Amino acid sequence: MAPVKRKIYQLLLFFIIFLPISGVFCFSELFFTKEPHDVTVMRKEACILDCQARGEAPIDVSWLKNGVKLVENERVYLLSNGSLYISEVESRRGDKSDEGRYQCLAQNKYGTILSQKARLTIASMSSFALQPMSIVVTEGSVARFSCKISAHPPPIITWEFNRVTLPLSSERITVLPSGILQIHGVQRADTGQYRCIATNIASRRRSTEATLTVTPAPGPKLPQRPHIIAGPQNISVSLHQSAILECLATGYPRPLISWSRADSKSIDVYNTKVLGNGNLIITDIKPQHGGVYMCRATTPGTRNYTVASANVTVLAPPSFVEWPESLTRPRAGTARFVCHAEGVPAPQITWFKNGEKVDSNGRIKMYHNKLVINQIILEDDAVYQCQAENELGSVLSMARLIVVMSEDRPSAPRNIQADTVSSSAILLAWERPQYNSDKVIAYSVHYMKAEGLNNEEYQVVIGNDTTRYIIDDLEPARNYTFYVVAYMPMGASRMSDHVFQYTLEDVPLRAPELSLTSHSPTDIQVSWQSLPKKLSRGRVTSYRLSYRTTSESAVSQIELPGEKTQHLLENLQPDTIYLLRIVAATSVGWGEQSVWTSHRTPKASSAQVPLAPELHLEPSNCTTISARWQLTPRNSASVQGYKLFYHEESQPESIPLQLHASSNKHIIGGLDPRKKYHVKLLAYNVVGDGYQADQTISTPGCVSVRDRLVPPPPPPHNVHARTNSSTAVFLHWGRPAFTSSNAVNYTVRCNPVGLQNASLVLYLQTNEQNLLVRDLEPNTKYEFAIRLHIDQLSSPWSPVVYQSTFPEAPTQPPSNIKVTLIEEDTALVSWKLPDEPNVPVTRYTILYASRNAWIAGKWQVLQKEGSITMALLENLRPGQVYLVKVSASNDMGDGPFSHAVELTVRPELSSGNDVRLSRGSTHSTGFSDGFYHLDQKSMTGISVGVCIALICIIICAFIIICRGKNRKLSAVKTYREHANTSPPAAGHLGSEGQVENADLTMSIISQSHFIDAKGGTNLVINSLGPVQSNSKNKKWSFFRREMKEDTKTVQRHGVVSYQAGITVLTYEEELSSSPNQPTTLQALLGCSGDTERSSNSEGSHETGDSGRYSHDETELTNLSSGPNSHPPSLRAEDSENSDCSSPAEEPNELSEENPTDLKGSVSDDTGCDHQDIQSRSQSALSV
Repeated sequence: MAPVKRKIYQLLLFFIIFLPISGVFCFSELFFTKEPHDVTVMRKEACILDCQARGEAPIDVSWLKNGVKLVENERVYLLSNGSLYISEVESRRGDKSDEGRYQCLAQNKYGTILSQKARLTIASMSSFALQPMSIVVTEGSVARFSCKISAHPPPIITWEFNRVTLPLSSERITVLPSGILQIHGVQRADTGQYRCIATNIASRRRSTEATLTVTPAPGPKLPQRPHIIAGPQNISVSLHQSAILECLATGYPRPLISWSRADSKSIDVYNTKVLGNGNLIITDIKPQHGGVYMCRATTPGTRNYTVASANVTVLAPPSFVEWPESLTRPRAGTARFVCHAEGVPAPQITWFKNGEKVDSNGRIKMYHNKLVINQIILEDDAVYQCQAENELGSVLSMARLIVVMSEDRPSAPRNIQADTVSSSAILLAWERPQYNSDKVIAYSVHYMKAEGLNNEEYQVVIGNDTTRYIIDDLEPARNYTFYVVAYMPMGASRMSDHVFQYTLEDVPLRAPELSLTSHSPTDIQVSWQSLPKKLSRGRVTSYRLSYRTTSESAVSQIELPGEKTQHLLENLQPDTIYLLRIVAATSVGWGEQSVWTSHRTPKASSAQVPLAPELHLEPSNCTTISARWQLTPRNSASVQGYKLFYHEESQPESIPLQLHASSNKHIIGGLDPRKKYHVKLLAYNVVGDGYQADQTISTPGCVSVRDRLVPPPPPPHNVHARTNSSTAVFLHWGRPAFTSSNAVNYTVRCNPVGLQNASLVLYLQTNEQNLLVRDLEPNTKYEFAIRLHIDQLSSPWSPVVYQSTFPEAPTQPPSNIKVTLIEEDTALVSWKLPDEPNVPVTRYTILYASRNAWIAGKWQVLQKEGSITMALLENLRPGQVYLVKVSASNDMGDGPFSHAVELTVRPELSSGNDVRLSRGSTHSTGFSDGFYHLDQKSMTGISVGVCIALICIIICAFIIICRGKNRKLSAVKTYREHANTSPPAAGHLGSEGQVENADLTMSIISQSHFIDAKGGTNLVINSLGPVQSNSKNKKWSFFRREMKEDTKTVQRHGVVSYQAGITVLTYEEELSSSPNQPTTLQALLGCSGDTERSSNSEGSHETGDSGRYSHDETELTNLSSGPNSHPPSLRAEDSENSDCSSPAEEPNELSEENPTDLKGSVSDDTGCDHQDIQSRSQSALSV
């Protein structure tokens, strides 16, 4: 008995655990064992599309073609296993053709399931879309032919030469599967007729013939930069297919082709190979092969290259990441199915219930890749399928919802009634359930709009103490449906019957938006669109149009019937600003008036200006307006462009956007939601601005009033940007994980980093998950952001991604080329950057050659970094004329070379000749715009010279300071000596009381000597110029410290007699005790022992006191021109052994206007005829 009980317990436990979740593990009551697949067949051939389903019998199988049930006939019918058989495939036009998408439909008592879609294609071949063209090439260069044709299945392309199959054994010839023929190293034997042949199972077609003409190559081949004549193109390739990237380049020497990825990733060497002479083919392509590929053509042995790039997009069919699971739910519960798929392009998710498409409406919602069913009823028990589909195919996954019923739940509420209270409120009343009403704990009131699809269902929960409720947030003049559900602790009741009720009308919520234009200088065409039901809040019965000029306060009004949407105002004043507004009315009354809208009537002129364009505005989403326009057929004036103005209501008018004459649409982005904007458009030409079209439009709300509790959709994720070229960036992103039957579109925001003018931000619209943004600036960093729009909801902006465009290869040569010969065999070349903005330069190439070498095509090449703008040309040959040209390059390629500049190197250069001889520049010097370009040696020499000059300046400053101190000391000493000798000199004066008048005494000098009477110095001047005593200062004494005079014996000579009232100047001389040092008197008397004489100095000489003369300067030179003058001697030793070769000249008397006899004696104890000299030294000087 115990084993039996144990077995019963095990069975009970099994049923308790398994039965509630049996539908969750797997749904096996109905499934497909075979599904149809894509097939391509010939016309009139038979075709079978497989379909086999398994499950609980009976199973009914049917077929759908393009979503419509297929009707069998004698040519198309089902086989016993459920497959579809077509005896003769027809390719007639329209619905009679058998081409299309087919699906198998299997049904049993549990529900209905759909198979995946299969495409039936009839083999065909169209005419050539691109024919090969005749070309002329030079011998040794490259020839390329191409043809293109559309066919199913894809054709095989072969080529014929002179109507004979072209042999492919030669390495010079490459045939790409895409229809490209490349011939490298063209020979004269290649001249002839070429054509391509396309072949598939349906047909075989030949293209027209193209002629290849080969011309002889010129004598010497000149170096030629690499140039890509056929670069790779952006392509999209399906998974596991092959991608071919063409790269054909010319140049001399023949360039080498290499490939790399822009993201620096390595290229897959196992699935990638080079076809021919540089074409890249990727076999069995996978998602990791997607990206930007760069073809680089490089001149061998140099760094000269050019680059072309293309983006490879790998398309992938849908595949499920998350599948829906079968669910068991009680009545009035909630079921959620999740389905997530991936693919490129992103697959579209569609839900099916028993083979029929599910729409989001009321209880059933599709959001975030989920299917949510609220308030489950018995009819929801069915098979649900998630279909993920893109252009490469579709996949399906299924799950079942099992609804569990309970007998002890209450019955549904009864006798539902709805009465309208106002334009926004309806009173709902009902009776309690007939059964188990005492167990009801709450009621749930559900309501939604009765018209249309995808309406949102709203729910209000109230207590069990009432059976009446007023719903007061409804829209006026709308039809609503209501039902009520009763709740108890065990669950919910069935839904009550549905009841419908209208709300009352109300005054319009706002006025229509006006569109204004003029057909002549005296009229304004006013038009508007009918208000939507949400704004009209009833049927509009009439409009009232008001207008006036800005200078007048009187307002004119016109009342129009509600059916009209336009009116022409006539007999207006030309070139006048008018203000207009409108108001709408329903049966309840007038609504709110619009704000005044301005419009200027055209000038009354006979000039032909463009008429106003026909402007159409449409909000793309809550922040973007799409503007489209076209010229009226009556316009006969020329158009040079358009001016587009837009501004928010009550804001000043903005600066117009200048648009090209070929433009007919523009996206206005970056707007605020729920705002009214005024848009004005006009065309202009050389005569002036044309007639303008004014229109007002409002942006919708990003989240409507009814959806304000619904969170916005998430932004796109995984945003990636890849640079495609110097003017394009490829963007791709992922769609967020949600599901909706409505279409999804995206706004792409693009602007340069750091942009200040918000009106220059670019907004682009797309419904795909990738976009190629074109017409960008080269070498510029951009920022990109993307937002999603669905069901009037807008997501936030995605995180910003940054990407820089490639720089362009230079298109201009370096400017201001200067060539200067700086040495006998060396020249300096300087240049400036090319006159191109945003084009970086990474290196410069300098070509130079003599005329003979240039004729032979032998250029010498120098390359410098992009930061250097000069170069030295060394080892130049004398007597040659050199040609020099420069080009700029960067990572994208080489720019053109400049015009050749001539440089003449002289055969023989003397030291006095100017070796800087060049041609091709304005001044033929080394100067460029005021700057001289110096090499390293010149800079070293200049630095040394500057240092020496600074040292000399410091020494001179030191000398000036020292001499100033010496002069002050000498003046003090001389004053003291005069003070000591004055009394004796006065004792020799007469007895006539003249002692009182003795102001100054001074020794008398020779008549050939003169005293500087201005004072301040002890300077003595003779007929030959100033003479400075050597007793104190020796020549070059400023190079050493002044030595103290150690003379102990000072002889003073100078006896003078004077009369009262007469100034007497006494010359006093200090005699040095050194026998080798000549005295000043010897210099005065012309003694040959005096080897230092001074000459007259022209100009201004600096002195210590009067600024006239410098003592040291007189000691350095003696340029006397007298007959007895001696050459100057720089050393004192030269005069030691010299004799007096000539006596001193006889003193002459000097007469002045006031003659006065001044007598004095001068004695000197030099050894040169001393007594004679002393006797002659007494002379009188009248002052």
